[in-house]
Amino acid sequence: MKSSSSVVELVMLLCSQEWQNSIQKNAGLAFIELVNEGRLLSHTMKDHLVRVANEAEFILSRQRAEDIHKHAEFESQCAQYAAEKRDEEKMCDHLIRAAKYRDHVTATQLIQKIINILTDKHGAWGSSALSRPRGVLAPGLLGGRPAEAAAFREEPLRIHALGAALKAAAENAPEEDVLKGKQSIRSHALGNQNSESELSLDGDDDTLSSLEDKELENLTGPVNLSTGAQLVAPAVVIKGTLSITASELYFEVDEEEPSFKKIDPKILAYTEGLHGKWLFTEIRAVFSRRYLLQNTALEIFMANRTAVMFNFPDAATVKKVVHSLPRVGVGTNFGLPQTRRISLASPKQLFKASNMTQRWQRREISNFEYLIFLNTISGRTYNDINQYPVFPWVITNYDSEELDLTLPSNYRDLSKPIGALNPKRAAFFSERFETWEDDQVPKFHYGTHYSTSSFTLMWLIRMEPFTTFFLNFQGGKFDHADRTFSSVSRAWRNCQRDTSDVKELIPEFYYLPEMFTPEEFVRINRLALESDFVSCQLHQWIDLIFGYKQQGPEASRALNVFYYLTYEGAVNLSSITDPMLREAVEAQIRSFGQTPCQLLIEPHPPRSSAMQVTPLMFTEQMQQDVIMVLKFPSNSPVAHVAANTQPGLSAPSIITVTANRLFAVNRWHGLAGHQASSVQDPQYQLPVEIDPLIASNVGTHRRQITDLLDQSIQVHTQCFIITADNRFILVCGFWDKSFRIYSTDSGRLTQIVFGHRDVVTCLARSESYIGGDCYILSGSRDATLLLWYWNGKTCSVGETSSTEFVTPRAILTGHDCEITCAAVCAELGLVISGSKEGPCLIHSMNGDLLRTLEGPASCLRPRLIQSSTEGHCVIYYHQGNFCVFSVNGKLLGHMEVEENVKTMLLSRDGQYLLTGGDGGVLTVWQVHDLKQLFTYPGCDAGIRSMAMSHDQRCIITGMASGSIVLFYNDFNRWHHEYQTRY
Repeated sequence: MKSSSSVVELVMLLCSQEWQNSIQKNAGLAFIELVNEGRLLSHTMKDHLVRVANEAEFILSRQRAEDIHKHAEFESQCAQYAAEKRDEEKMCDHLIRAAKYRDHVTATQLIQKIINILTDKHGAWGSSALSRPRGVLAPGLLGGRPAEAAAFREEPLRIHALGAALKAAAENAPEEDVLKGKQSIRSHALGNQNSESELSLDGDDDTLSSLEDKELENLTGPVNLSTGAQLVAPAVVIKGTLSITASELYFEVDEEEPSFKKIDPKILAYTEGLHGKWLFTEIRAVFSRRYLLQNTALEIFMANRTAVMFNFPDAATVKKVVHSLPRVGVGTNFGLPQTRRISLASPKQLFKASNMTQRWQRREISNFEYLIFLNTISGRTYNDINQYPVFPWVITNYDSEELDLTLPSNYRDLSKPIGALNPKRAAFFSERFETWEDDQVPKFHYGTHYSTSSFTLMWLIRMEPFTTFFLNFQGGKFDHADRTFSSVSRAWRNCQRDTSDVKELIPEFYYLPEMFTPEEFVRINRLALESDFVSCQLHQWIDLIFGYKQQGPEASRALNVFYYLTYEGAVNLSSITDPMLREAVEAQIRSFGQTPCQLLIEPHPPRSSAMQVTPLMFTEQMQQDVIMVLKFPSNSPVAHVAANTQPGLSAPSIITVTANRLFAVNRWHGLAGHQASSVQDPQYQLPVEIDPLIASNVGTHRRQITDLLDQSIQVHTQCFIITADNRFILVCGFWDKSFRIYSTDSGRLTQIVFGHRDVVTCLARSESYIGGDCYILSGSRDATLLLWYWNGKTCSVGETSSTEFVTPRAILTGHDCEITCAAVCAELGLVISGSKEGPCLIHSMNGDLLRTLEGPASCLRPRLIQSSTEGHCVIYYHQGNFCVFSVNGKLLGHMEVEENVKTMLLSRDGQYLLTGGDGGVLTVWQVHDLKQLFTYPGCDAGIRSMAMSHDQRCIITGMASGSIVLFYNDFNRWHHEYQTRY
């Protein structure tokens, strides 16, 4: 085979038997191995192909599933987007329809207002026969004043002599029968909500709740937040939708809701805000509130002293709503910062952080104001008659013809609850408490409560809208007269004898005579409330109602335990799944009272005595009447004096304006150094330091108003007003029918305000805190008044930064000739004005003419007006006539004086009147009966203007001789000397 051979030979060799035998013999084993290896390789390849095929099928299946999922998700997103678009379009349509409805209501009201203006007694088409019946001012609550949040009802006051009764279950049924319906609820209703997380009041407001802020940032469109809510109003709760934009708040009632259709139209007529719209610029305070013992509500107070209350589904929604509203806190009255943290703070936190307790101890505020404060922060509100403010019984003697307020026996023991004043009844309640054996209901002293909706309606039955509320509560009918509130004496006796009657009083007992008719009773009741007998033990009553004796072992020892469902935290409504049971619990909470939020867990501090606060009042050597006289070089009469001396000001000052329009900013140093030093003391410092620019006669151009007034204007005190921060002075009387604003620092003109058709004759300003907003009132010879808004941030008239085109908030009409005097009280929401030939009119701050103040026939030409937040108005007429009116138009007093009075001033509490005139004599009068209390030493010149320091210890009078005289004042002295018998 090594030699060359042909192919044929090679093939033959390979096919030969010898070759095959050789191969089988030598390569058989290798062949078998090769076959086996081929078989193994084929099986491996088969397995690989099957595995790859399976993987391919799995991938394809997963891709198909993903395609199906993506398709379903796409369809879901499309459906959700379509649903959101439908909801958005529905919301837009709802808002548009609501806006149209609001516009229709507004237009109807404006038409009616125009008709009323024209047809009123003082209108162009009016006559006395066409004069509308006037309503009564129904007060509200905004922390510290008796008639704040005033709301006027245009329906005559209806007095019903007899015939009404409360629901028998709440008032007349035996307590045991009432309790039977309650016992099955306890096992389902008890929950614990006392573990609420306490909110820190410090820190940055922006980081309080980042979650809510992020959610709000992601919202787009005109509506930032929209949520279901309930409008809580007296005698009604209405479901609807609350919507919040960047600058406004809307509420739209759901008129298709079955519960809404069941509401009596007479009740709806008194319900405001059904289609409400409120600007953010109007919001002054936001309070967290309870509704049915759940912390799910908010109450929002407005600049016009109205308030609106909403209940939300849960506490989380409350936080979102607060974060959507402006940062106003709970207002400026309580010494708390204006932040959202404060609006969300608990009542205990508000009480602890506020300065009101210290102010009450120092007697800077009255007992009434302090009780209003406690009611406000503890959740009591005029919008929910189930949580109406609660006040104590004070007087026990209602049978004597003459009441001696100096006798302790005429006062109630405020250290005990009303149910424990009668020893026999106290023993009954104590025995029931100790022998109570029901496992389902915790033991208690009283099955009824001291404050319920039925009690509130019973007290106020003689006033609208409460008469209508009462009739609705009673099914439209009055009942037996002997079960209707018709005698305070009988009501007091029942509270001492009846085991089912432990009710306390309401604030109206101390400031609203119209609920009874006799003004004298309310005046004496208020005097008793402010007496030293009450002041020295009022903290013990606070402990019972708001403090450490409200719950726990101390409440048991004080006989002060009520039925468990009246306390906060006793029931968690969200945990009750049975609709019937939940409705039963809610009905019980509504009917049988709610205990206020507990504010403190330690004893409340007592009030300081008059001796501690004003020791000089009880010494024989009284303070000298005249403190100092400050003479100005100009010798021009001091036509206006303003005393903004609050410690919070950077430069407390007495600002004076003379008749030749030269003003002075005189630094106030206070009376502390004056009282502690004598004139010979080298450290002695006068209370007032004359303006250096006036004293040195250098730079007087910065103190001179050079713009010319109309030639016919006689400069008087009402031609000027000073802002609360002493930075600006407003002047009227210019020939171009404007009033102007000047800087007190430079004398530079900062703004000119036009609006009247004739010369502006007088100006007035509402109450204001330092640098805050307020109302400016201007009266003119065109017989109208314009109400303007002073913006504390921009320091100008108008709600925006633009000062070129400003419009008034309201135009007040009804006068026939030149406006001579006016006053505006934002606390009451009222404007009182007088014209040259009379009369005096009262308007609301919306421009509605409410009533005419008509005095005796000799009172025709009003010259001066002063109003108090207590609801009194003092008017001085030509020829020495004084009249005192209530804000509801009733003449309370009249007197004549011989002096030509040029200026007058009311004390902060409205009890004292200061007058001064051409005779140069400063006189103090008691307002309620116009009794002369004191006359200061006469001056050698007439008094032209007057002001008081913030603490009311110093009276500053502007004299016709071009000087100011400072008089020492202490109203407590006269109160102490003259409160012997009433």
